[in-house]
Amino acid sequence: MRSTNGQDATRLNGAMKRKIIHVDMDCFYAAVEARDRPELRGKPVGVGGTPEGRGVIAAASYEARAFGVRSAMASVRALRLCPQLILVRPNFAAYKAESRKIRAIFERFTDRIEPLSLDEAYLDVTDCPANGNSATRIAEDIRATIKRELGLTASAGIAPNKFLAKVAGEWNKPDGQKTIRPEDVADFVRELPIEKIWGVGRVTAGKLRALGLVTCGDLQALTMAELSARFGSWGEALYSYARGEDDRRVQTDRVRKSLSVESTFAQDLETEEACLSEVDALFEEWDGRVQRARAQASWRESMTGIFVKLKFSDFKSITRETAFATYPCAQDFKDLVRIAYGSRATAVRLIGLGVRMGTETRSASKAQLAFSLGE
Repeated sequence: MRSTNGQDATRLNGAMKRKIIHVDMDCFYAAVEARDRPELRGKPVGVGGTPEGRGVIAAASYEARAFGVRSAMASVRALRLCPQLILVRPNFAAYKAESRKIRAIFERFTDRIEPLSLDEAYLDVTDCPANGNSATRIAEDIRATIKRELGLTASAGIAPNKFLAKVAGEWNKPDGQKTIRPEDVADFVRELPIEKIWGVGRVTAGKLRALGLVTCGDLQALTMAELSARFGSWGEALYSYARGEDDRRVQTDRVRKSLSVESTFAQDLETEEACLSEVDALFEEWDGRVQRARAQASWRESMTGIFVKLKFSDFKSITRETAFATYPCAQDFKDLVRIAYGSRATAVRLIGLGVRMGTETRSASKAQLAFSLGE
């Protein structure tokens, strides 16, 4: 069992004094489209690719969600669930522009912002003087400002840490918020379903439920040693989350670990030559992203390696990497595509390529190959 000495108590008391807000835009991509195109309002809208091109849903309006349509779902399945679904091609330039405006609103309240995506972020407002330093009123003010200035709605969760703020943010969607006060944490987590724990997916949830563990209160009955014996290093995290504890800080300067692009093809690529013929266009897209990142001063790390990813017609995927300290060219990626394709030599439905990054340059030769298989 974990120690509860004075140092631990001091740490936990300090954590409970933090004021964290999790802000999540409601159906962001679909909401932007509906705002700018009045004919879409109140209708089931899916932002994504066409079924003919093996498109997937990037976002769905609440009207579409009522039929079971969800993000990351194949467009063809979404249309089966909701035949009246209106498919809209994504306009990421517009979404990024709106995201920058939302970020500017956040910055009126705090500079301690951790973006998770274009439509989601953590804010640490512990020292924010606005609204009498009430995190609940700050969240209300942020949401009202977004609605007034941008015509979009957001939901928010307010809690002493990121885990609970994220959970609270899902409580009253859309266009709502929930506050979990430090004194309410123990009662709140006791009845919280295990599926709400950060990192607990379908497989882990199944294992926990098979043991009769349904709520965080059930998990609290187990010691850290017992959880670690069953779940390895993840056991310690389960022990903490089940008690509503989370020491993670709001990270205002996140380190980029990779930068990549990928493309899913309307028809499978049947040969190695067909795969190689797609690399030049992908490389051009990737290079453009790198140059934009550099121009925005968000590129501080050095390259440590390049990689390619192939997903085959049976939906299995494979990744091949090589250490690489200099700026690559299209031919370098083609060399890896050859190696990756040769491992399976079957039809390919997706190709991705990218670069790994780190804070220090690692000298390496292109001959040094690090293989990883994702099947």
